[in-house]
Amino acid sequence: MKRYKWLAPTFYIVFLMLPIYWLLNMSFKTTNEILGSFTLWPRKFTLENYTTIFTDPTWYNGYFNSLTYVGINTIISVSVALPAAYAFSRYRFLGDKHLFFWLLTNRMAPPAVFALPFFQLYSAVEMFDTHIAVAMAHALFNIPLAVWILEGFMSGVPKELDETAYVDGYSFPRFFIKIFIPVIISGIGVAAFFCFMFSWVELLLAKTLTSVAAKPIAAVMTRTASTSGYELGLLAAAGSLTIIPGAFVIYFVRNYIAKGFALGRV
Repeated sequence: MKRYKWLAPTFYIVFLMLPIYWLLNMSFKTTNEILGSFTLWPRKFTLENYTTIFTDPTWYNGYFNSLTYVGINTIISVSVALPAAYAFSRYRFLGDKHLFFWLLTNRMAPPAVFALPFFQLYSAVEMFDTHIAVAMAHALFNIPLAVWILEGFMSGVPKELDETAYVDGYSFPRFFIKIFIPVIISGIGVAAFFCFMFSWVELLLAKTLTSVAAKPIAAVMTRTASTSGYELGLLAAAGSLTIIPGAFVIYFVRNYIAKGFALGRV
């Protein structure tokens, strides 16, 4: 029985990897081959789909725009959430629990609820079709999530650490940056990961608040229809490339994520 204990994990991994393999398989085919036959590998291997993405400004600018506003959003969300989470973990004040719950209700609301208000607001202040507009819109959802995650990590740090630092003459900014942040670096990695992934895969707000200059790759992928139908090979190639940023983020914060699931509120 022990000889076959690896079968279940192997089948599970193959099952998880099958959609990714099929996406890669389609990305090296033409649309006609995808629609005309069912094959486990390309009969006529082609790089035309990837060539289109790397030579057409509409496509590679889409990736640049997505990475830009996702990076801005992650930095804003984590930077704002850090002091807020510290306040919730260290101090008790009137209405603190109600305020904490109210933050979470913002995260629970669907993005569609805020699409029209954001569109009118950013149009009025001339921020429509900018990277900062999408980043700020996503921050409405990511800041509460980051606060919730970081507060769990900070509550696990003894308050004696703060008191000892103050006795040793540390100012609050110096203590927070030099001592406290390194202690909760795992929580910061987890919060940054979830903020990045939400902003990277979110489509409705990103598509509503952009037009040309800041149009994300997800919006570009929805406009591949032509008179002959959707360009499936091109869509598959674009989808394959969208996996790469998330894979890089997971690789660099993998240790923090493991600790986060063990110690934090994840």
